[in-house]
Amino acid sequence: MELYERISVQDRSFLHFEDAATHMHLGGLVIFEAGPLTTPAGGIDIARIRSHIAGRLHLVPRYRQRLGWIPLFNQAVWIDDDHFHLSYHVRHAALPRPGDDAQLKALTARIMSQQLDRGKPLWELWVIEGLAHDRFALLVKTHHAIADGISAFALFTALVSPTPDATVAAPEPWTPRPAPSGVRLFADALAHQAATPLTMTRRLLSFATDPVGVGASTHASLRALVDLAAAVTPALPTTPLNRPISAHRRFDWLTLDLAEVRAVKAKLGGTVNDVALASVCGGLHHFLKGRGAAVEGLVMRVVVPVSIRTDNERGQINNRASGWLIELPVYEADPIRRLARIAAETRKRKDVRQELGPAVLGRAAEYAVPGIVGLGVRLLARLHPYNLIVTNVPGPQFPLYLLGARLLTGFPQAPLFENQGLGIAIFSYCGSLGFGFNADRDVVPDLEDFAAAVAKGFRELARAAKLR
Repeated sequence: MELYERISVQDRSFLHFEDAATHMHLGGLVIFEAGPLTTPAGGIDIARIRSHIAGRLHLVPRYRQRLGWIPLFNQAVWIDDDHFHLSYHVRHAALPRPGDDAQLKALTARIMSQQLDRGKPLWELWVIEGLAHDRFALLVKTHHAIADGISAFALFTALVSPTPDATVAAPEPWTPRPAPSGVRLFADALAHQAATPLTMTRRLLSFATDPVGVGASTHASLRALVDLAAAVTPALPTTPLNRPISAHRRFDWLTLDLAEVRAVKAKLGGTVNDVALASVCGGLHHFLKGRGAAVEGLVMRVVVPVSIRTDNERGQINNRASGWLIELPVYEADPIRRLARIAAETRKRKDVRQELGPAVLGRAAEYAVPGIVGLGVRLLARLHPYNLIVTNVPGPQFPLYLLGARLLTGFPQAPLFENQGLGIAIFSYCGSLGFGFNADRDVVPDLEDFAAAVAKGFRELARAAKLR
């Protein structure tokens, strides 16, 4: 019986990126109508929610695993947590009634400022009651070493249903596997490093013919690498948002009507994601000008995560994301030209499949010496080849329910990397786009002004499309 699972280089990289100020957990705040989950006393039935989660945990086995460490190698593996207690991970909080959105944002920021305990499974789910208008919220924290944005959302979908079904399934029996000894882990690591020449030859042949492991040709992968190198060659601009960060966060959100976003796309061109990026670009333009910062000639380099998950990998809980490097013309005052430039950028990245470039480097790292991998990850963090991350997670366009309680809206949260004072994540659901803004408390003390500036950036596009 296998007692543990190895951690891929990409999953492991998020452990290396993390330090006291850069928390590598993803977040998701979702707001529900309380409805059938209201108790006779007016609170939220936390016991019922815990029972429901217990009945679904078998679908996400990583949620009952913690990190184990290989002696001397400083490498992590996943092992079953023999001290797992659901009540530790599913937590209960309340706002002073009637809680408003400002209080919910403040509590979310405080929770997201706290690192996950590496001695336990790397997730928490907070049930937050006390919201006005008969609502409650769930705040989910999941370490990036477990999942990317796409699979993290897949974990959430294990709890919700497209129908208001209130059935709570009985938990399936679970017995943790015994933890492997340090001697066993060390011996296995030595054996893995001393792979036979035949095994290594097979790996190299596979890498040579399909460098990414998604069926892409070597020519396409090399072209993507060249394009990636060209994208990171220009000097990165210095902005007020790219400064050393602390452990403390602010959180804010914005909701756009998806039908209106699609109408802008239909009138002005591009994709829904292009319109979202153009709104962010307009927001940066207005926000930085409002701070008195120079925007003339300013082009910010943005990472846009792209899934490279194949059909066979759908539903797997891991990281299978790469990304594009997009130039945002923050200097551009005209919303139509702003969108056109961004649409041209994304078309180019899609044509050359730039997402293959980082994926090639990641797969090559699987064959590297473990210590070199960690050194490379830390060096990459300090090279800092981008100003901002903007990630977009597509969700269903039909209502979802948690034990009969209807999901109203959701706002994801991207982690902040070194010298990244702001992260933007977008979630489309049931006719709306929810922007979640995660920021360092000191670098962006005026986060609500940035959220308003992004809304202004979209209004400019809507007026240009003659929708307003």
